Formats: sequence, C-alpha cells, structure tokens
Amino acid sequence: MNLIGNAATREGLEIKAALDERMHAAGVKGSDEEITGLVVERDEFHGEGSYRLKPRVPAV
Repeated sequence: MNLIGNAATREGLEIKAALDERMHAAGVKGSDEEITGLVVERDEFHGEGSYRLKPRVPAV
C-alpha cells in the first residue's frame, strides 16, 4: 500500500490507494462465456500478479 499509495509521475499524476477490508464471497466464478470474453493484458513489471482484464472486441 505504501509503495502504490505514494507514487507520482513527473507530469503530476498522483496515485491514491486504499485497502479494502470488506468481506467478499469466496469461490465466485464467471461463466465460460464471460471468461472467454476477456483479454488478459499482463504488465511488463510483475505480470504474474499485475494485469488488466479487458473485454474482447468482437470481430466486425
């Protein structure tokens, strides 16, 4: 939290982070259709745990 919460860029971007201590349901899974509809975009730095999930753009 401290590493992320204190980050900033030279251009002035500041990062705000907060720990979410709420209880969340375990074992909730998306359907096969929902999962195959996502693109996993891994970050170059620690991509095993730092990634974005984006919707797959349908072919036109």
